[in-house]
Amino acid sequence: MQHAFRVGEPVIFMMSKNSPHPGPRAKHLHPAPAGETYSYQIEKFWTVAEVRSDGHVMLVTRRGKHHDVEADDPRLRPARWWERWFYRERFPSLNAPEFASSTSD
Repeated sequence: MQHAFRVGEPVIFMMSKNSPHPGPRAKHLHPAPAGETYSYQIEKFWTVAEVRSDGHVMLVTRRGKHHDVEADDPRLRPARWWERWFYRERFPSLNAPEFASSTSD
């Protein structure tokens, strides 16, 4: 069953990355066959800015970037209650002035 996202809801998106030097928050770390780079996933702490009727949600980052993601994407999930509390500083607030002007476009 698909989760019904709401505007302002904190979500966690698992972003896939490649780098020769993964950071401390890297999960599911796998070295490349030649051993020069690593592929891994990182948790992104975003907030739902808009729920669209076509099954997509618009997510906003802490720096104000927007990402259009399908609501049933397996990499997207709602933040658990303890994650909302423990990582509360990482989730962007939609009440901030920079988000109020960017969502009205």
